[in-house]
Amino acid sequence: MNKFFIFSTGMALGLSHFTSVAAEKIDFVKQVKPILELYCVSCHSDKNAHENAELNISTKAKTFAGGEDGIVIRPGEPDKSSFYTLLVVKPTNKRLMPPKDKGGPLPKEMTDIVRNWIAQGAEWPDEVTLTAVMRTDFARDIQPLLQRGGPFNDKEKETLRLWIEQGAAWPEGFKLGGDGTKDPETALIEALHQKISGNSKEKSEAEMKAYTGNITESVTFDMVPIPGGEFLMGSPDSEAKSNPDERPQHKVKLDPFWMGKFEVTWNEYELFMYPDHGKVTQTDATHQSDVADATARPTKPYVEMSFGMGKDRTPAISMTQHAANKYCQWLSATTGHFYRLPTEAEWEYACRAGTTTAYSFGDDPAALDDYAWHGDNSEFKYQKVGRKKPNPWGLHDMHGNVAEWCLDQYDANFYAQGKDTVSVNPWNKATEPYPHVARGGSWEDDAHKLRSATRRASDPSWKQQDPQLPKSMWYHTDAQFLGIRVVRPLKVPTPEEMHKYWNSGVHLE
Repeated sequence: MNKFFIFSTGMALGLSHFTSVAAEKIDFVKQVKPILELYCVSCHSDKNAHENAELNISTKAKTFAGGEDGIVIRPGEPDKSSFYTLLVVKPTNKRLMPPKDKGGPLPKEMTDIVRNWIAQGAEWPDEVTLTAVMRTDFARDIQPLLQRGGPFNDKEKETLRLWIEQGAAWPEGFKLGGDGTKDPETALIEALHQKISGNSKEKSEAEMKAYTGNITESVTFDMVPIPGGEFLMGSPDSEAKSNPDERPQHKVKLDPFWMGKFEVTWNEYELFMYPDHGKVTQTDATHQSDVADATARPTKPYVEMSFGMGKDRTPAISMTQHAANKYCQWLSATTGHFYRLPTEAEWEYACRAGTTTAYSFGDDPAALDDYAWHGDNSEFKYQKVGRKKPNPWGLHDMHGNVAEWCLDQYDANFYAQGKDTVSVNPWNKATEPYPHVARGGSWEDDAHKLRSATRRASDPSWKQQDPQLPKSMWYHTDAQFLGIRVVRPLKVPTPEEMHKYWNSGVHLE
């Protein structure tokens, strides 16, 4: 099991609070407060006073009043402020703050935040009070929970959340299940597989019908059956403005599946993003409470994620492939049916819908306005889903609006591997953080980038402006052109296969 990701905790890995921004303004609440609450307040406060600590940092007034050593913060002068200098003394120095048994010495990223904050004037909102946050200990707090497995009660979930927020320290050599027990990930997926298998009634392609799935009574999504079959994947040399990575054309054979009629909207995705906004309830299912709640959820974004483009019936955007996979897992746990991202082959097959032209409506991009939102008609933003004509199989916005994640690792030469045979359900499984494949083009793209065969490779620049350290595993805030569409295969995969689909990317992307 990947020691950097335990999806049953329901939170993200990383020190997302501890943002290091040398040249930019330090935000006390977002950047300094979490450090002080985690490492300092337990000793330096009214409630948790240490016998040798007279300094009280629970409020601005008490902190700036100083302690037994006098004034500890001199705004604009970090090197004369013991509030900072004691963080960076040698580890052997007895005055090191916090002491080794309290987590010291702190990483440079954190001490730099404190230094820059003081250098910038040490601004601290008067109304902000600090409260100690429990520091987790792996052997004491975490190992027993992981060995036992879920479901976890609220207190245990909070402990796991804190552990991950604090860096998810994992002793070298420790492996789950070493005593013969199932690790939480395996146990969770096996329980979910059992539920999904019981709910899947369709046994043949002939039984596949369009249907509406319910997340809540008011939030639904539509699924369209896609017949199995063969098609010629990629573009011919003669296709205008085609690219070398779309060749050679090769035969692909696919099993039947359902695909989302529309791109996943914010109405759906925010139920996954913000579990505290209300529990998902269904009158015809009771299984979702444990397994859905135990699925990892994104950390709260540090920016408004629609970037002013609106959220009602508009496509959710800017999630990493890891986040998209976890959404599919959560949706599966919530609804009792197996959902995942499409493979690149499934996506192109569904987009073409039996056609062999550059677009599903023909070769002439002049007709694109009837079928797609793109750079020339989108008014510089995404649009509500379903407002353009569908393709021949009833799927809307396959061209444009937002590009859509696929499962595959992007490889410009991957098609060459299947040129001399018929590839059956091909999937280029990811082994690296970058690049992965997105398809379909977007609201900001030129017409030729919306062709059925066009491929797009993910890039680290998609989160270039993310100030977090490490950068978020959940958000590509510079990829406002990027969304998702889900599929549901007719054949329910095994628990092992489910795990591979939902963890197909490298989540530290």
